[in-house]
Amino acid sequence: MCGDTEPVERFLLAAVVVLVAVVVAVVMDRRRPEAPTQGSWAVPAQLDRADFARPEAEWLVAVFTSATCDSCAKAVEQARVLASDAVAVEEAEVRDRPDLHRRYHIDAVPIIVVADRDGVVRTSFTGPPSATDLWAAVAGVRDDAATEG
Repeated sequence: MCGDTEPVERFLLAAVVVLVAVVVAVVMDRRRPEAPTQGSWAVPAQLDRADFARPEAEWLVAVFTSATCDSCAKAVEQARVLASDAVAVEEAEVRDRPDLHRRYHIDAVPIIVVADRDGVVRTSFTGPPSATDLWAAVAGVRDDAATEG
């Protein structure tokens, strides 16, 4: 008879070990502190078109950059392709235009904003967008504005 209880005892011992492991895991997970609050970068909702070149253009693509930013050059290159009679594209590099970075509270770069004739920011990107995403966004806001007007 003693031999018959040995498998039951092993099963109970294994169950207790698993239960203890689960309890320890739950306690450790609850003790882990929350992740630090992640900062979000401010993007202006309105621009004064007089602060930028070609305020008469229907659209403005403003690219806020820094010379020390590796991805900024790519963002500017992608945005410049959008330049046309209707779309003014302007880079606002922090050393050249610190006034704009202060005025619009730009704390991270690159930030790209697409503003209409009134300076209302219709779309924006924090960080470098893909060329496809940027071009599609500009086309989308232009189409939306055409249907509104």
